[in-house]
Amino acid sequence: MRLEGKIKLGFYPLPVTEADRIRRFLRYPEKPCAAIDPCIGDGVAFAAITREAPVLRYGIELDAYRAEQVRVVVPEVIHGSTFDVHSSVESFSLLYLNPPYDFEWGEDHNGRMEKVFLDHVFRWLKPGGLLVFVIPGHRLCTCDRVLATHFRDKRVYRLSSPDAAKYSQVVVFGVRRTRYERDRLRDTEVVRARNLLEEMSRNWKALPALPDAPDVVFPVPESGPAKLVYSGLPLDEIEDLLPKSAAYRQVSQILFAPPKKIAGRPLTPLHAGHVALLTVSSMLDGLLGSGEDRHLAAWRCIKVTDRSEEAEEDGTIIQRDRERFTNELTLVYVTGRTAVLR
Repeated sequence: MRLEGKIKLGFYPLPVTEADRIRRFLRYPEKPCAAIDPCIGDGVAFAAITREAPVLRYGIELDAYRAEQVRVVVPEVIHGSTFDVHSSVESFSLLYLNPPYDFEWGEDHNGRMEKVFLDHVFRWLKPGGLLVFVIPGHRLCTCDRVLATHFRDKRVYRLSSPDAAKYSQVVVFGVRRTRYERDRLRDTEVVRARNLLEEMSRNWKALPALPDAPDVVFPVPESGPAKLVYSGLPLDEIEDLLPKSAAYRQVSQILFAPPKKIAGRPLTPLHAGHVALLTVSSMLDGLLGSGEDRHLAAWRCIKVTDRSEEAEEDGTIIQRDRERFTNELTLVYVTGRTAVLR
């Protein structure tokens, strides 16, 4: 995964347009049913998939900001790692899973996170419960064993919206088999299903796009309230207590540069060029002004690109990019007003 993906903890949200299409494939019961999203993110896609249904919603999110954000729409959210959360098997009617698209690195095993997440949470789904699984199309083969053995009536669609196509996303619908159905499953049927998933993984671009009008409807069974138990570290408390620890204070002297302190008067009056150099070097930052004009100022030097087009005699258009540096001033006033001047 690229660095930007790791910074956002592998969060590649499902576009709302695709979530709305998925919702049309689902038929919820009149009585309540429990649904879970183990990588809930901001909860927008999960809310769309369970919209206008008597659903008891549960979620898990590793990022502190997103976990706080999603509690507005899904109150039952655990802030922590999914692998530190445990639930009774066969508790949920619907499992919506859009895991991180990355590798798991360990001393004795290096596997795809899509498979690791599915292996951990699919047992929470009750027999007859519905799996909605969003992953990159070329990673279908990494999850073929679980999908072929534990799920029937599978349908796989390619997601066609620009944001989904950027990450090669497909959606897998599957109904979890009962133990009786698994016992009666022949090895040849499992091998055939795995071969089909591997073929789809190689040629995922040829899969049919998820249509606006569903060609099949999956019923979601009833279920009662579920219980999630978190056995991991209290991340919120650790985050609050960390700056107060002696170890953090010692390491912070290495990780964070001390603030610049400039004192005294210049030997000669400053010219405009001197002032410009001082400002873009952040040496004149600080609290300035008085009253409602009192503000915090922060200067910096940024690089911008100027684009121009030239037409040749033969009609050829030549695009030219020219990079240059300019100054940017950010102001924050006591009244809450902000401004960015370039």
